[in-house]
Amino acid sequence: MELPVVNHPEYVAKINDNSVFPIKKFSALAEYLLQNNIVKRFHIPRECSLETLSKSHSMEYINNIKNKTLDRKAQVRIGFPINDSVIKRSFLATGGTVLASKLALDFRLSCNTAGGSHHAGYDYGSGYCVFNDVAVAANYIKFKKKIKKILILDLDVHQGNGNSEIFKNDKDIFTFSMHCKSNFPAKKSVSDLDVELEDNLEDKTYNKILKENLISLNKYSFDFVFYIAGVDVHYQDKLGKLKLTEEGIYKRDQMVIENFFSRKIPLCGVLGGGYNKDFNKLVELHAMLHRNCKNFL
Repeated sequence: MELPVVNHPEYVAKINDNSVFPIKKFSALAEYLLQNNIVKRFHIPRECSLETLSKSHSMEYINNIKNKTLDRKAQVRIGFPINDSVIKRSFLATGGTVLASKLALDFRLSCNTAGGSHHAGYDYGSGYCVFNDVAVAANYIKFKKKIKKILILDLDVHQGNGNSEIFKNDKDIFTFSMHCKSNFPAKKSVSDLDVELEDNLEDKTYNKILKENLISLNKYSFDFVFYIAGVDVHYQDKLGKLKLTEEGIYKRDQMVIENFFSRKIPLCGVLGGGYNKDFNKLVELHAMLHRNCKNFL
């Protein structure tokens, strides 16, 4: 069976040339997946509807993005200029994770080639995140597909503060964030389960902690998992403070996917962060998510 993967050419937006955010990684990843026969074709998303977005974001915020009326201070907090290209990308990437979640229900595994914008909250964007695609998709499958117990498993090096804030009063959606304690955001929110890691943690200890937490999470009998597979845990990442190797990240992804696939729990994988000093290495690291998912189908 072929792994269903969602991608759109307009995931690449026009942002500031000096931005630390490697926007071109999305097109490079799509090309890599095709060239390495990880996928043969992509599922093309539509822009996320206002109705679907409004389950996770305020209409005032959505309209300020859509109409380019977001104030300067709020744009600086996001880190992107709110121009036509960024707006289009934000609606498409969010729609991409919604589509990927539907595909996961049909095929047990699916991936987006973007997503994991976990710093966006109900009425704001932050940290290169305009809309919180995973939160939007989680609410979509909860309300439209009647999925009862959803896990957001966030292994980005930064805490998934937007997820925990959006779902702080929602008992159906469990937020788990395993992140570097000293890293962004400075003020952490409270997830259902936060695992804070010290700087410079390496493969063996990281994956031991992860395995222990997966065993604990299995007690909840989730019906669906969103996996935010950030690769900013790599030792060469510009914005990370952990010391995982390529092998450690591959093992991490393999462990997560096997854990839920073996229990017949649908999993939707999204990219999360990655700001590696070596652009080609960054693309290879992100592709591990898709490669590992493909190996289980």
